Amino acid sequence: MYYSTNYSSPLGEMIIVSDGEAVCGLWFYGQKHFKENIGKTIQKDDLAIFKKVTKFLDDYFNALNPEIDFKLKPKGSEFRLKVWRILCKIPYGETLTYGEIAGKISKTMSAQAVGGAVGHNPISILIPCHRVLGANGKLTGYAAGIDKKIELLKLEKNRL
Repeated sequence: MYYSTNYSSPLGEMIIVSDGEAVCGLWFYGQKHFKENIGKTIQKDDLAIFKKVTKFLDDYFNALNPEIDFKLKPKGSEFRLKVWRILCKIPYGETLTYGEIAGKISKTMSAQAVGGAVGHNPISILIPCHRVLGANGKLTGYAAGIDKKIELLKLEKNRL
């Protein structure tokens, strides 16, 4: 069973999804792969984890670089989970390219395969897929839209 609550960010409305103990999803409304692998949720605004995530997001959007002090539980293949773990290690305000992430997994891994996993990230911002750039630092896709990616990177004071 999954629970959800809404969050009003400066970049648009978001939905937070939890199994009651961990965050399973965080999406901007209307983004690609919205609530993929989740199904129906029950609106429940008073879960303790939602209070923690809301506090994190409030601090994040105020450029305070908060620490995640709650569990994340994304659903995905072993490959996607591996890519998402690497994303979690990208420091605030820094970026990696798809190719750099591929190289951390295997010498023969393609940047395109990594891009597919990054694009299906179910926990936006908390698993910071917006910190991934194309070759030569080029801005490339973001499931919630390139405009949001730019704003998130600006917020983190990353020079484009």
